[in-house]
Amino acid sequence: MAEQLQRVPGANDTVFLTGASGFVGSHILHALLAAGYHVRALLRPGSRPLPLLEGCTTVWGDLLHTGALVPYMVGCRYLVHTAALYSFSPNMHHKMFATNVLGSAGLLEAAQQAGIERAVVTSSSSTVGPGGDGRPATEDDWDVETASSAYHRSKLQQARVALAAQIPVVLVLPTAPVGPGDWKPTPTGKMIVDFMRGRMFATLGGGLNVVAVEDVARAHVLALQHGRTRERYLIGGEDLTLSQLWERLAQICGRRAPTMRIPFRLALALGWGDELRCKLVPHGKDGMTAPLIPLEGVRMARHYMYASSAKAQAELGYEATAVTAALERAVRWYRDNGYAT
Repeated sequence: MAEQLQRVPGANDTVFLTGASGFVGSHILHALLAAGYHVRALLRPGSRPLPLLEGCTTVWGDLLHTGALVPYMVGCRYLVHTAALYSFSPNMHHKMFATNVLGSAGLLEAAQQAGIERAVVTSSSSTVGPGGDGRPATEDDWDVETASSAYHRSKLQQARVALAAQIPVVLVLPTAPVGPGDWKPTPTGKMIVDFMRGRMFATLGGGLNVVAVEDVARAHVLALQHGRTRERYLIGGEDLTLSQLWERLAQICGRRAPTMRIPFRLALALGWGDELRCKLVPHGKDGMTAPLIPLEGVRMARHYMYASSAKAQAELGYEATAVTAALERAVRWYRDNGYAT
């Protein structure tokens, strides 16, 4: 794959990148720079500043005010849009729609006005939903919007907005990325941190596809270079049941994997109760309480969210690396940065 990322950049090969301070976005930034692109990285006011990197310049702006971004996008040849708002808080649903759907639509319109030739948009494997008849999901699948969580609904709507944009767009659909640098952390990262802290006492059924975040980043470069316009590409690693994930982490962390299975109805009832608490007690960052037992997470955990990356392998030259090694890098990073204490 390294050979496929090598190209001699031209004078106009500048990428406008959103979400560069996030977990996936920061890895995409490094993958773009490694492939020889110049990057103009958009940061929202109040975001963590980026380290000084050769070939990268920072601009400040907001996806809620995309018209003001046009002057910053002029001179960029490509757009990679990975910024998104993800929250389990029931009080954040309207903000997720404003950022993920309206913000994406405005950004793609601004890119068209600025003369950008091509865009890659970070979507989500949640937009395909669980595969039917026990098979992994493919790009031919679409999740049912009414059955999705607020975040997943926003990503479904974002995908439709992107596919209808006036500039050529390619959609990248990562599964559950893991690896170093997940500082918030993401929901998958929080599962790892909770396990490291000994907070996983029971498990549900279901499963998910786990992928190294570095693979996701490289896949964005491949999609930029080789992806077909208005096509979606699932980017995954390995299908694991939740029990298998805990076993992998147990071997890495030196802890025991949870063996007790909590009934789904009980977990669902606890999730509903915690959601009500969050609505009635608006504390936390920005007055929004994050649930301890996310209702959306409970609903997802009953499904086997397996996915096939065959299309990305055939059309982009995508290759997944070892998931266990990615979990080891994630655990090491969390330990080095004080998350496991």
